[in-house]
Amino acid sequence: QVQLVESGGGLVQAGGSLRLSCAASGRTFSSYTMGWFRRAPGKERELVAAISWSGAHSYYADFVKGRFTMSIDNAANRVYLQMDHLKPEDTAVYYCNARRNYGVGYIDDWGQGTQVTVSS
Repeated sequence: QVQLVESGGGLVQAGGSLRLSCAASGRTFSSYTMGWFRRAPGKERELVAAISWSGAHSYYADFVKGRFTMSIDNAANRVYLQMDHLKPEDTAVYYCNARRNYGVGYIDDWGQGTQVTVSS
């Protein structure tokens, strides 16, 4: 059973930085893609960034390119999201995601989320 535990959220002023961490356990993650999603009040959940477990492939949503960096520590089974130049519109609950292929689809596992609040 996959467990994902996020940490590192908090309150920060616009222009500041935060680093989110996600501890993954319960499986061997070599075939997984790890992601960070977020859900702002009144909005749908959206993908922020994703990275293959090897770290060879990554994706960033346009609204975070150049500001956020996702990384992975395979030995520690941890993924990180370094968030710089934060904006008030980055305020959301951020969720760690682990996705693996399953048949013609995929299976998602989620963390409990961590709140990020950016004040103007």
